[in-house]
Amino acid sequence: MKYPFADLDLARRLERTEARGSAGFVEARAKAFPDLGAKWIEVAGTSAMFDGPGSPVTQTFGLGMFEALNAEHFEAIEQFFIERGADVFHEVCPLADPATFALLSERGYKPIEFSNVLYRPISADLRLNASRNEQVQMRLIREDEVDLWAATMVEGWSEFKEVADFLCELGQVMARSRALCFIAELNGNAIATGALTIAGDVALLAGACTIPSARRQGAQLALLEHRLRYAATQGCNVAMMVTQLGSGSQRNAERHEFHIAYTRTKWHLQGVNTR
Repeated sequence: MKYPFADLDLARRLERTEARGSAGFVEARAKAFPDLGAKWIEVAGTSAMFDGPGSPVTQTFGLGMFEALNAEHFEAIEQFFIERGADVFHEVCPLADPATFALLSERGYKPIEFSNVLYRPISADLRLNASRNEQVQMRLIREDEVDLWAATMVEGWSEFKEVADFLCELGQVMARSRALCFIAELNGNAIATGALTIAGDVALLAGACTIPSARRQGAQLALLEHRLRYAATQGCNVAMMVTQLGSGSQRNAERHEFHIAYTRTKWHLQGVNTR
């Protein structure tokens, strides 16, 4: 299969997909936890997400990707976060309008984190080059299985006990968002989860984890292949995922023919006191 060239057009498709996925999450959060005040806005093509102070979703996507920004645009975005007691973070693609980076510097932002955006072409008959466990069964969850999906995800990340409450909420919100939630079963028991967000012809993969007792039995491979094939049947021709630089997730993605499209930088506004 032919890989699309990693240019501005592809970057816009990928960034738009993640922005739409995050917007769906924020909308689901607002319904599930109305007192939090979750909300998102769009300013000059930039999607600003508020999911509560301290949430990793509370940031912008697509900064400078769809329109050139000026100081007034930045001011509007910054006030959106500051008025809600949140720090200001921007996840910025290196293909953003060059003026974006000058304004980030002028306004007192510092880079704090990097991530890789990976992609690959997909088709409905795709087969990953790896051995598989045919006993693992994959399917979309039913409406009455939100709690099962969330509980399986929490158990899959159970080693992160310090964020157990957040993960429990995260699972509940994801399962009620625009994301398509998949579960893997072995001998009739739920052992792994995976999510999929579709925006146009791009599919975003997220939410992947396996419960500790069922790891290394092929659940994630099965879920990955199933989601890629499913996305292709829904009109997608490209899949994407986001990983930390040099991580095991990046290694696994590249093993399954994902290529790095670009490396993003997360910027944090310095010297601002939030209430």
